[in-house]
Amino acid sequence: MKKIEAIIKPFKLDEVKDSLNEIGIQGMTITEAKGFGRQKGHTELYRGAEYVVDFIPKIKIEIIVPDNIADKAIEVIEKNAKTGKIGDGKIFVSSIEDAVRIRTGQRGEEAIR
Repeated sequence: MKKIEAIIKPFKLDEVKDSLNEIGIQGMTITEAKGFGRQKGHTELYRGAEYVVDFIPKIKIEIIVPDNIADKAIEVIEKNAKTGKIGDGKIFVSSIEDAVRIRTGQRGEEAIR
């Protein structure tokens, strides 16, 4: 199993979520996040005073998928989150040893279906 974490622009969430649903991924965790990479921050003016906004609002999507559909899920996220501009985000992939559905005790891929 793979854990896929994607940091994307907030306005791209619905497109990514709908596309993941279309390939059969139903469960996901969404977190509002703030951060920066190459995009850094920007300066804004508030009541005549300049201040720096260091952290840019982002959305973090986390999904756990069977190995056989991980590449497809990554492709779908990349395609639907892309604007072609700086700050589109990143996708991180890691291996998951086990998963347990608390209600039933199911383990492994059975727990994530």
